[in-house]
Amino acid sequence: MVAQSALPEDASGEAAEEIVGAHPAHDLLASDLLEAPPAGEEFPTADEELVGDEELAGDKELGATAADELGREEETAATDVPAGDALSSQTRLEAGPPRPSPVVEATRPASVRRTVSAEVARQLHRAGARYCFTVPGEAILPLLDDLGALGIRVVTARHESGAAFMAEALAQATGRPQLVAVSRTVGASNAAIGIHTASQDSAPLVVLVGQVERAFLGREAFQESDLVKGIGSLAAWASQVDDPDQAVSILASAVRRLATGRPGPILLSLPRDVQEVEIEVRDTSLPGSPGTRGPAADRLAVRRVVKLLAASERGVIVAGGGVLRARATKRLVALSEALAVPVIAAWRRPDVFPNDHPNYLGMAGIWAPATVRRRLEDADVIAFIGTRLSEVTTHQYAIPGPGTRWAHVDIQPRPAAAGLPAPTISVEADASRFLDAAWSDLRAAALDNEMRSRREARTAADREAYRAASEVGQGTWSGPGVHPGRVVDTLRRVLPDNAVITTDAGNMGGWVARGYRFRRAGTFIGPASGAMGFGLPAAVAASLQDPDRIAVAICGDGGFAMSMMELETAVREGAHPIVLVFDNERYGTIAMGQSREGRSSATSDLGPVDFAAVARAQGALGFSISDDDAFEGALREAIASRQTSVIHLALDRAWVSVDEGPLSTAD
Repeated sequence: MVAQSALPEDASGEAAEEIVGAHPAHDLLASDLLEAPPAGEEFPTADEELVGDEELAGDKELGATAADELGREEETAATDVPAGDALSSQTRLEAGPPRPSPVVEATRPASVRRTVSAEVARQLHRAGARYCFTVPGEAILPLLDDLGALGIRVVTARHESGAAFMAEALAQATGRPQLVAVSRTVGASNAAIGIHTASQDSAPLVVLVGQVERAFLGREAFQESDLVKGIGSLAAWASQVDDPDQAVSILASAVRRLATGRPGPILLSLPRDVQEVEIEVRDTSLPGSPGTRGPAADRLAVRRVVKLLAASERGVIVAGGGVLRARATKRLVALSEALAVPVIAAWRRPDVFPNDHPNYLGMAGIWAPATVRRRLEDADVIAFIGTRLSEVTTHQYAIPGPGTRWAHVDIQPRPAAAGLPAPTISVEADASRFLDAAWSDLRAAALDNEMRSRREARTAADREAYRAASEVGQGTWSGPGVHPGRVVDTLRRVLPDNAVITTDAGNMGGWVARGYRFRRAGTFIGPASGAMGFGLPAAVAASLQDPDRIAVAICGDGGFAMSMMELETAVREGAHPIVLVFDNERYGTIAMGQSREGRSSATSDLGPVDFAAVARAQGALGFSISDDDAFEGALREAIASRQTSVIHLALDRAWVSVDEGPLSTAD
């Protein structure tokens, strides 16, 4: 007998047989595939699900904003999803007739007068911002005062790029708006690399730029440019407040943009004189403040995706940052287990799924073992959930292949554009809401047991192949310098599961990407943009936000030198990141490319720098390590010290990448 699906037909008239296939099997309910919750408990909602140690990075200090409370009230009151369709809800409707609501007389909010900068600060604080990173300049002085007065922590960095990276990393990690404030074109230009990184990372970075006074606009005044059309073009939204009376409406647009659609950076340009003008405002938060969950999923589209995966023999899920932002890792694990469909992480999102889970098959993109790409190429069905299908994740747009049916679940699914095909099924939805709906459908579904068993067997074999291909510490190496794979093995053994790893651009990240095991969501921060100089500022921000967690930056000598002045920022602000600097005295990734193209690598060569001495000169601890045996002791000392620390690791140039080195073997 063929197991029958309880899922209804979709709009195209596809019957339930699509999900069950044509193989004899015993009936198997999806609800039997998961361990049932204790009596009286529900599967956690997205608002309840915890990420990282015990909560989403940032929630300790951020707390619940008024906008969050409003969002939850609106979500509870929504009637578009009947009770029981989601995994659980904040409240349950009582049986019986509805009770009349008490009549409450509307109270008009009080009108008050504030300066423009004070209102900007207040609304961004209400939107969830708790940190502002800055290099102060004359054009933002009123704004910095008002941000600090509201309790937003203002951190002065050594360079605007470092400030932007810190804010971007924190926005990426918390999913809430964080601020960078810079002065005029020169400051904004230096911060531009962080704006682009936030765009690539889908991070809600807010860039506040002090502009020249209105009377001087258009005269090529000191440090003047059109910030909205120029640097603002890197952002998802940009505007300038030229008229103080328009400040509130522009702010409303800014906050609304932060709360809707794909997250990304926004830029607000504020002429210096506008900041100090008093305006009349209502003493309320603006509409559209962030905090509510994203759009709900179309239930018919959800059922089609579930049917597509359940009918597949070689299906796979590719999960990205949208799952992390939605706090939906537990739901993703539940879906993967119920369907026996494995998960591959999108590039730079290795913590989206527990790496020691038998259904985890690695991270796509640069540094992925060959097993990952082969598995993606061989898939008959791929569900991309909360990822934007970047060039790197899709292996230069080779995935999904022409013979693969695929679904894209995202706040902003990819359309057919720029020569790229549209997905088989497109679902515009927040990842947690999609997974809620999918789980609800699975609870009432019957799956083809034989097809599910085939997927389980295939996943087990693929998992073993991935595990073998992702061991990075093997082989005999006696120097000179360290074995980078053994360094990663030591990190994996010594660091607690809630430690935060940040990475810079460069080949040294390959050993971490392949060999480190991320067991908790919210424990990795890396730039999808491939920006150099990111690792240290990101670790500084992570340590400031949660001092109880260990933050470790993985850097090459090239990338670290671009932001090493921020060690002093970390020391001054009381952060205690640990920075590993793999030093081969060259821009190693570029040298590798030059060598492959038969070019000279002379332009990639760098000179020696004593990075341990640089650290000590800025008040940090500095360790110089030239062999594997000395590394663990230095790491443990740095952890115990709770001080900013740099561990300078000598690296022989024979270690070109995780795939090319003195001990490499062909796959």
